[in-house]
Amino acid sequence: MRIKPKPLKKGDKIGIIAPAGPAPEEKLKKGIKVLEDMGFSIVLGRSVFQKRGYLAGNDELRLEDIHRMFLNTEIKGIICMRGGYGTPRLLERIDYNLISKNPKAFIGYSDITALHLAFVQKANMVTFHGPMVTSDLAADDFNEYTARWLIKALMGKEPLGKLENPEGELPVKSIVPGKVCGEIIGGNLSLIASTIGTPFEIDTRNKILMIEEIGEEPYRIDRMLTQLKLAGKLDDALGFVIGECIGCGASDPENSLDLEEVIDDIIVPLNKPSIAGLKCGHGRYKLTLPLGIKAELDAAKAEISIIETAFS
Repeated sequence: MRIKPKPLKKGDKIGIIAPAGPAPEEKLKKGIKVLEDMGFSIVLGRSVFQKRGYLAGNDELRLEDIHRMFLNTEIKGIICMRGGYGTPRLLERIDYNLISKNPKAFIGYSDITALHLAFVQKANMVTFHGPMVTSDLAADDFNEYTARWLIKALMGKEPLGKLENPEGELPVKSIVPGKVCGEIIGGNLSLIASTIGTPFEIDTRNKILMIEEIGEEPYRIDRMLTQLKLAGKLDDALGFVIGECIGCGASDPENSLDLEEVIDDIIVPLNKPSIAGLKCGHGRYKLTLPLGIKAELDAAKAEISIIETAFS
């Protein structure tokens, strides 16, 4: 049984940390305003004001922010400022016992995938794959769909139920029909692949694997999916949810497979229930998806539903 946080409510304090890259202060302020308008009060980590190249401060500072936010009993949830690069550098130094004893709603995506995998597998805690402060909440195209699913996922006590794309957008499509039920895990494909061969490598046994990506050529996605297959991770999974892959077309289409052909070559032959196009990832519209709890995937209907509550 996974360790689950308490649902958030209006008036709760939310901590903002930057375990990966830095961001301009004006964008941080804009994102804070959005959270405050949702009814939360904000506690800032020291890392959100730091910049060391592509990192939001040194490793020690970013690590301390994680521990400090989980230890602070006044803080009920933690949301990451942005992704970028640097989160995997922290994994072997995190106190996972501390995390599991102080469960809180933890939100992020992209490079934060490393923390999702570690918190689910090492701390046994449910986490949330969802929007971040400067990447999304502060964006000019931040939208009602993303906000609604964030609030629903973090404040609702009931299972999320069916996950749906916004009206007017391309619907989720079936790749391989079939129906399975199991825990959903995953995140950014590049980060998932980078865990292979480490103590933090993804465990896909009897789980539904969700992947998303941005800015990777089809041959790179081919390479990463092949790596997961050779490591047994695709064979172990019950089924697949392929989220948005933004900017993953070929720069030289005449000399490349396209993304759909890569999926056809690697995912389809596994003959496991699979869907594609769910709005979870780097796109404008973003679901907030709890990780580490049970979902039901009905690929023939191109539907996935969260059937277990994410909260205690």
